[in-house]
Amino acid sequence: MKFRSFFISPDEPRLRAGWRLLIQTILFFLLVFCFGVPISLLTFLPNISVSFELLLFLDQVITFAAVTLSVLLARRFLDKRSFTSLGFKISLQGVLDLFVGVAIPLVMMGLIFGIELASGWLTFDGFAWQSDSISQVIFQTFAALIIFVLVGWNEELLYRGYTLQNLSEGLNRFWGVLISSIVFGLMHLGNPNSDSKWFVAAGIFLAGVFLAFGYLRTNQLWLPIGLHIGWNFFEGVVFGFPVSGLDTYRLIHTTIQGPALWTGGAFGPESGLVLIPAMLVGVLLIYLYTKKRLTFNLQPHSSTK
Repeated sequence: MKFRSFFISPDEPRLRAGWRLLIQTILFFLLVFCFGVPISLLTFLPNISVSFELLLFLDQVITFAAVTLSVLLARRFLDKRSFTSLGFKISLQGVLDLFVGVAIPLVMMGLIFGIELASGWLTFDGFAWQSDSISQVIFQTFAALIIFVLVGWNEELLYRGYTLQNLSEGLNRFWGVLISSIVFGLMHLGNPNSDSKWFVAAGIFLAGVFLAFGYLRTNQLWLPIGLHIGWNFFEGVVFGFPVSGLDTYRLIHTTIQGPALWTGGAFGPESGLVLIPAMLVGVLLIYLYTKKRLTFNLQPHSSTK
């Protein structure tokens, strides 16, 4: 009986949360390998040149397939819950959450841009359409948006969706948010320009908590998905900052010469102290948007099936 209870939940006949997470993680990496090998072979073919943007897009497509399929299977056969119960209720409110989520980072990144410009840490160099054709600007902007939509879906489904919610069921929501945000931070240490490891991990950890706050206020994933998409898009494409160490297409060309402690340097605002005031503004906006809808609760909600 003790051996069985080590694997099986005492509340219902299914594996404990930790084992479910472990199996889903293994399945995810197996799928990444299976989907990724054929794509990787393309780069070794003669007379084929693959751009960084295309590689980034293909990487996110592979991740999309692996995350979505692994979570679908784990949710159905391990969790014994529906996929939609993770926070994908289809409604007009969900659509509004998604678009408001995209809009909130516009204010946050605009604040960061203003702080750095006023402090003399940032120099405005011009607009993309001054050197690129209008058709190129439109294509590159749309391509970057598609990539960031995939990133928002992939990372929110994995971290604020499956990981946070299973940890919340096994422990509670406090530990679910804490552990999933720590993992979220550590997984970004492999990104380019992440030389200041502690600042990178701390900044992405705070971003994880911020995104989790959007989930906790709604019990749905639409708001954090929107926040994630808007964060990356406005940070990189619109205001011209590095996105977690990655250089993306930029509509505004700037030069950052301020102290890396504040600006985040080549990694971007996530690893700089300038992130903190923007994060506080973002939390306030989320609270004001959701204050009439839900009470803040650190216990998993009961609607799990």
